[in-house]
Amino acid sequence: MRQLTALDAQFLNVETATTAAHVAGLAILDSANGSLNRDALAELLLDRIHLSPALSLRLAEVPLGLDHPYWAPDPGFDIGNHLFELTLPEPGNDWQLADAVAEIHARRLDRAHPLWEMHLINGLPDGRVAIYTKVHHAAIDGISGAETLATLLDLTPDGHLTRRKLPTTVQPVSANGSHVPSAALPAAGQRDHASVNGHVKALAKTAGHVNGRSAKPSAGTADGQVGSCGVPDGDRLLPADGHGQKAPGLIDMLAGAALRTATHPVRAVRSVVRAAGDLDAIPLAATVPGAKLIAKAARVVARDRPNRPELPSLAVPRTPFNGPISARRHLSFGSLSLKDVKKVATSNGMSVNDVVMTLCTSALRSWLRERDALPEAPLIVAVPVAFRTADAKDLVGNQISAMIAPMPTNVSDPHERLRAVGATMGRAKRRFALAPATWLSELCSVLPAPVTSLATPAIFRLAGMAFPPINLIISNVPGPQFPLYLCGGRVLSYYPLSVLTDMSGGLNITCFSYDGMLDFGIVACPERVDDVWGLLRHLRTALDELLDERVGDEFRDGLGVDLVAR
Repeated sequence: MRQLTALDAQFLNVETATTAAHVAGLAILDSANGSLNRDALAELLLDRIHLSPALSLRLAEVPLGLDHPYWAPDPGFDIGNHLFELTLPEPGNDWQLADAVAEIHARRLDRAHPLWEMHLINGLPDGRVAIYTKVHHAAIDGISGAETLATLLDLTPDGHLTRRKLPTTVQPVSANGSHVPSAALPAAGQRDHASVNGHVKALAKTAGHVNGRSAKPSAGTADGQVGSCGVPDGDRLLPADGHGQKAPGLIDMLAGAALRTATHPVRAVRSVVRAAGDLDAIPLAATVPGAKLIAKAARVVARDRPNRPELPSLAVPRTPFNGPISARRHLSFGSLSLKDVKKVATSNGMSVNDVVMTLCTSALRSWLRERDALPEAPLIVAVPVAFRTADAKDLVGNQISAMIAPMPTNVSDPHERLRAVGATMGRAKRRFALAPATWLSELCSVLPAPVTSLATPAIFRLAGMAFPPINLIISNVPGPQFPLYLCGGRVLSYYPLSVLTDMSGGLNITCFSYDGMLDFGIVACPERVDDVWGLLRHLRTALDELLDERVGDEFRDGLGVDLVAR
């Protein structure tokens, strides 16, 4: 039984009435003439859920919050607690879709069940459907999120028709709790489990490193059946015996909490020393006089690399994005041609990621100038970086850090701005390559679990009001450059959506490269960002500025948005 790390638990602690700490994605798909429906999704999820631990484990809380929670199998797993369906009113356009998804995105996940939900959204024009999926950040990071997505996707339209063999770690049980005999399970057409694993790994490797309230349907349809699945909504999955998946008992939890409390001072000192080595790269701390000297001294003491590339000033300017956020969310989504972005990258000798960061820098500069709110100093951005190792590929949780870098929003010329971004990101990457920053997980380990859970919301709120450590978070997740399918329907676009907190600000930009396009998902607090669609228009303009010659709009058959402000 695995216990949450301090970093995993921090994503739980940060949740408040105004903050939901899940990561999500909005997929636009061809419905495959109606074959992509709730029944098909339920069948697929029940067939493949064993391939992703994050989908079948729930939290086991330690009494009184004396220690970090544990991950435990959910003996009462019910697909009806996770799979929902809604239909947009006509005409079902992108703005209506964004409003519906924004409301779902603002709601926190129910901790009584495994921390994920999937919403099938009907009513889109041209035979399309949308699927919005969210998973708690305590359970996944970028790499594990991509692997989770890969378990549900196929390389061909008929890939879902082949049942995947359940491993011995999962056994289906009926609604009354009795195990279904193995002889009753479909045998024809089952794949060898090793070949399934190879298929999933191939997909995951290409996938990356990660209105009104929709009524939650009652368990089952009118007749209580999932339909083509042939299994009631109330059917559950139980872990098999003999795999160490039993949840710890009360005595074991309290004993573990007592031991970790007694040894915490030693671990806290070790974490402080390690974090001190990155003091010049930690938001806020880097602005303290003498931070670079202290960091170098700490690296000498820890026998770490004392000489690392120096970072520029990380002083955070004030923007409308920063400050306490509300519980409401607005979002927008759209796509840019990856071919155009690669053209700019090649002609300037830069990476695609550098061009993406430049586009975001330019869009933010234009948006702020429209409101007479552009600061003289560059914005400070956090770029999440996953460093999941091969040994940890099957673990639930996070192995992430962040690069902190200035964005040259104060540079007026677009080509000079591109070169400035390349220089800044290059320095940050060299620093990270020499010594991958672990300060994020180390800082989360400094205080005891009971103190951290109580203090985190207040610390985040205070930081947002008085001294924000960053202006926003920007993520670029590489994905596969070939089409994928879900229940026979082709995935046309995939827009990632992430987390807002008081500390990180009321704006988050994430993009995912897929099948020749860059799909952008922007999440904002409406009290901080009054026009989230305008940022997409500025992204398109920023790309046009960098192209050697203007090219036609390469948006996919109207999939994305029209990039016209509402």
